[in-house]
Amino acid sequence: MPAEPTAPIAFGGSGAVSARFASSMVTVNDVTIERLRSTGATVTLKAASIAEASRDWWPLAMTWAGSDQVAALAAAIVAPTSPEQVADVLRICHELGIPVTPAAGRSGVVGGSVPLFGGVLLDLCGLRGIRSVDADSMVVDVLAGTFGDVFEEQLQAEHGLTVGHWPQSVALSTVGGWLACRGAGQLSNRYGKIEDIVVGLDVVLADGTTLTTGGHARQSAGPDLNQLFIGSEGTLGVITGARLRTHRIATTTHRSAWSFPTFEAGAEACRRISQRGLAPAALRLYDAAEADRSYSTGDVAVLLVFDEGDPEIVKAAMAITEQECAGGTISASALDDSLVEKWLGHRNDVSSLEALISRGYVVDTMELTVAWADLDALYVAVRDAIAAVPGVMAASAHLSHSYTDGACLYFTFAGKPVEPTRAATESLYMACWNEGTSAALRMGGSLSHHHGVGLNRARFMVDALGGGAMHTLEAIKSALDPKGILNPGKLGFTSGFGTVPFPVEPGE
Repeated sequence: MPAEPTAPIAFGGSGAVSARFASSMVTVNDVTIERLRSTGATVTLKAASIAEASRDWWPLAMTWAGSDQVAALAAAIVAPTSPEQVADVLRICHELGIPVTPAAGRSGVVGGSVPLFGGVLLDLCGLRGIRSVDADSMVVDVLAGTFGDVFEEQLQAEHGLTVGHWPQSVALSTVGGWLACRGAGQLSNRYGKIEDIVVGLDVVLADGTTLTTGGHARQSAGPDLNQLFIGSEGTLGVITGARLRTHRIATTTHRSAWSFPTFEAGAEACRRISQRGLAPAALRLYDAAEADRSYSTGDVAVLLVFDEGDPEIVKAAMAITEQECAGGTISASALDDSLVEKWLGHRNDVSSLEALISRGYVVDTMELTVAWADLDALYVAVRDAIAAVPGVMAASAHLSHSYTDGACLYFTFAGKPVEPTRAATESLYMACWNEGTSAALRMGGSLSHHHGVGLNRARFMVDALGGGAMHTLEAIKSALDPKGILNPGKLGFTSGFGTVPFPVEPGE
């Protein structure tokens, strides 16, 4: 349904839903429940509602649904409808030391909104709607719980503007979710990632203190506090609203498709295009395995190009693309641009994930960035590391976002354990992530590009950032959230509520 979270997969229906992790669960007593209700927020204690709200689209957790399990269960859902209510709820939880897990669309795929230690699941979907639009400055002020498709529909219909942020999960996710995990849209070459789009934020800290960050086109007034909270995944503060840059709706579009003898040759074309300073909105390069699976193109890498915007800008980007693909030193052949239409038609379809998991497959995606100089070697190393895991049936990749200094590689893997047991499924899943991530970090890749860290990637944070950087991040967390109540156990942080219960021994 629009403007509501979408369930990732059906529960088994055999009985009450239980928690997979045996972590310390913080309960909320009747007196506290009444205090939370006194804020004006809705408090829900119904078991079925709590079970649904306590999960996201993390593929490993989706494999537990058939056994009526989620990773962990909140004690209560608290749903405010205003930033003021968010502040009041957090003051109470801070005072009493109750963990708070912010959530909205719950479309994340790394377990970021799982309430590991129980407590309050802070449902932010009630903070929805556009508050104002500054048409001259082309800035929109929007509440964090606004779903992406609803947001864009209203912004375009009523104001003739777009933010241009089109993640695959646009109908499943909210503005706050984009900000929390430092998300990227499929047209980010033209419009930027979410951190490039933000002008300012409204944030509520753990103790209920509210603050506004940014607010200017550019400024020099100390460190950029926008960037402190973007990507913090609800661990440093709760984002309740944002000012975002907009663009006029595109009047011109362009499509083209190209084949390359190798993925590396296609990546070189993407590098050349990007470094000329005017890349099309989307450059999506698929390796041969992925291209043939999706487009039946055989043993070639396929580049799909899509652009939109001002006619002169699109014309220039089209010329640059054609020069590098058809007239450069790389051997490329033009394909029917109907392939781009096919991608546009199904780019937001996420149904295959549920279908594969329901049939017993282990499936997930791993996206990361790498410098152009290291891209070819990392692509092979990560793909082969995942493919070498016993039980893996397919490992492929596409290049989804291009920058002047590097690109995002988006790996997809699928496999099936020999024995259809929970232990075997978890073992296969963990091995894929361990081998793939270790190879990526060893080859100079980042930990994530836009899915975030959450719970699934938390164990890699020290290796990804370094001990000094992680210590600094811990110090910031301690200063802003001294009782550690905000989304405990995520982003690689330790927790005063107990040991983070992941990773676990398979079948434990």
